[in-house]
Amino acid sequence: MWNNHQALNTLSNLLFTIVAIVILYAISLRLIKPPFFPIKELSVRVVANANNDTENFLNVTHEQITQLAKNEIKGNFVSVDLTAVREAFLKLPWVRDVRVKREWPDGLNIAIEEHQPLAYWGSHALVNTHGEVFRVTFDRDLPVFIGPKEASAKEVTQQYRKFSQILNPLRQSIAEINLTPRYAWRIKLHNGTTLELGRDEIEERLIRYVSVYHHSIARFEQEGSLAYVDLRYPNGFAIRTDNEMQQIHRKSDLKIET
Repeated sequence: MWNNHQALNTLSNLLFTIVAIVILYAISLRLIKPPFFPIKELSVRVVANANNDTENFLNVTHEQITQLAKNEIKGNFVSVDLTAVREAFLKLPWVRDVRVKREWPDGLNIAIEEHQPLAYWGSHALVNTHGEVFRVTFDRDLPVFIGPKEASAKEVTQQYRKFSQILNPLRQSIAEINLTPRYAWRIKLHNGTTLELGRDEIEERLIRYVSVYHHSIARFEQEGSLAYVDLRYPNGFAIRTDNEMQQIHRKSDLKIET
């Protein structure tokens, strides 16, 4: 072998390549550690949506961002763990989603989407505009959603929007939606009236309620506020009021044919 010049050249080239790779690797390990390539710019912005089209956070505070940046952003521009930074910001109660990316040559861009509360989920949580349940301390007047499990919050949110649109001509708003374990729907309006929709044809029943409200149902409010309207009848409604009519009929339902 030692007399084989071609083999010696090949071996020397191989050794040179290995040494070069080792040197480059050692240099790269040194460069990815501070003080080389420090992160000098941190850009944190709000992801605009239908409920927040400003550049300001509604619930995430500057102090929270500053504290997280100080404690969780480690390393330099090359070595910083973007996934770890994202997960750290996702732990903030009001944060729904986070996107983190590098900005050459020395910056990080963090885009934060806040939860936009739409309703309470029972008495212990909130539902955002995407139909997702989250938990924060909150004190504001919002409708209440009730369902057999948290996974049903998305469906309740979808139906809330449909029901609200149907009721809009009457200027009646929803205070509570209840989806029972048997998959029956019940609505409580802000005026105190409960609408029983049942399990089938729920939107059609609510449309029928709206269509006959002014010439059939509204007249009973002159005798007392409506407490309960059962819309599960194929050709009418069962109505119960809060006052004298309830006493006159001894808590019996008065049926109206349509």
